[in-house]
Amino acid sequence: MRNTARWAATLALTATAVCGPLTGSALAAPDAAPASLYAPSALVLTLAHGDDATLTTPVRAVTLSCAPTPSGTHPDAASACVELRGVGGNFDALRSRDGVLCTKQYDPVIVTVDGVWQGQRVSYQRTFGNECVKGSYTTSLFAF
Repeated sequence: MRNTARWAATLALTATAVCGPLTGSALAAPDAAPASLYAPSALVLTLAHGDDATLTTPVRAVTLSCAPTPSGTHPDAASACVELRGVGGNFDALRSRDGVLCTKQYDPVIVTVDGVWQGQRVSYQRTFGNECVKGSYTTSLFAF
C-alpha cells in the first residue's frame, strides 16, 4: 500500500511538472515558433525516512524545472539548477563537504529524483545515514 501511494504521488508530481508548461500550447497557431528551444528538464524530488524507498512514504516532495528558467516548488531552484548543470546532471558527482562532523547514529534518509533532465529520463535514489549526512552535501539540490 505504501509503495502504491509513493508511486502515485511521484507520478502525479512528475506529470504536473512535465506537462504543466505544455497546457494551452494546443491553441497556438500551426506556424507559431516553438515555446522553448531548450530540452525539457523537470524533476520531482522526494524525501523519506527508512531503509527502503519502496516501503516508505515520502514526507516531502518538491518539483524542479531548469529550462528555460529555474522554477518549481524547490526552495532554491536557481542554485539547484546551477549545481546540476555543473555536474552535467550526474547526481553521483555531488559530494559532501570536508570537515563536517556528524554522529554515527543510523536514522536513514532516502532522497529520490524522478523526471527528465535535458530531454533524458532520469531516476535516482540515494540513502544517507542520517539527516546530518544529507545536509553535509555541498548541494542545495537536496536541501528541501
